[in-house]
Parts: sequence; C-alpha cells; structure tokens
Amino acid sequence: MTRAEVYEKLNKVFQDVFDDETITVHDETTSEDIEDWDSLEHINLVVAVENEFDVDFNMGEVNKMKNVGEMVDIILQRAEG
Repeated sequence: MTRAEVYEKLNKVFQDVFDDETITVHDETTSEDIEDWDSLEHINLVVAVENEFDVDFNMGEVNKMKNVGEMVDIILQRAEG
C-alpha cells in the first residue's frame, strides 16, 4: 500500500467521522485543523481508522501521534508486516 492509497482511504474515514465531505487531510493535519475534532471524536476516529485499515493502535502510539502523518507512518509500517 502506498502513502497516497492510505490518504485516499483516510480522507473518507475523516469525512465519515466528522460528517464533512470537504475534509482533506495531509501529513501536517492536527486536531486544531478540524473544527469538531475533540477528545470524544478522537476516540471515534481512532476506532474508525483501526477498522478501515485492520490495525490496532496501542495507547502509547495514540498518545504519541502529533499529526495525521504520524498515523499514516504507523499504518504503513503495519501494512509492511
């Protein structure tokens, strides 16, 4: 899976979770960039991403993620096996 393929799926997940089809995320996107991205929606987002990519993030990874790019890095690492 390429980084572009991850972003294609990830944009759909973000759009679904935040009910906003205009959202397009990139490496530097953070919770500050999306109006409704609060702590509750963060949990919903993490679960939705885990389901979409068939991965499980541990709490350390979730707490360490500073932006969407770091999430993509973890997804790509898991995809490589």
